[in-house]
Amino acid sequence: MKSNLSIHDRAIRFVSGVIIAGLFIYQNSALAALGLIPFVTGAVGICPLYALIGISTLKNDNA
Repeated sequence: MKSNLSIHDRAIRFVSGVIIAGLFIYQNSALAALGLIPFVTGAVGICPLYALIGISTLKNDNA
């Protein structure tokens, strides 16, 4: 599967995932797992929802 997230989108997702998970972990909540979604998509660079809809935030320099 091709990457569909720009470096800025990846950074925002990665940081927001860490913040969300950290806040819920601090509160001893099982909702900390919600932070994994943006964290993993940011780390991997692929958003399954974007792929399903056909959106890409990458600039396509080879087209």
